[in-house]
Amino acid sequence: MHTWYLEWRNRLRSRRPGQSHAGWNGEDWIVRHVTGTSAGNKAYRCPGCYQMISSDIPRVVAWPASDGAEDRRHWHTSCWNARNRRTARLTA
Repeated sequence: MHTWYLEWRNRLRSRRPGQSHAGWNGEDWIVRHVTGTSAGNKAYRCPGCYQMISSDIPRVVAWPASDGAEDRRHWHTSCWNARNRRTARLTA
């Protein structure tokens, strides 16, 4: 995809209701709070503590604004709030 298209798409996505921006590691991050009412059985690994988060647990979904939602990660809310005090394991 063209760079201008990706930037345009990211700007549109960042305007969605329920999303906010936060700074971390010198980058602008798009942040969405998820209530945890999902009925699915999917689990996510928190990059803050490296523990599993089931789909029924409230959590934070965050991704770098420059990279797009493909790089989003699911965090425990407490781990996201402590992100400046710990080292995250951001692996693909």
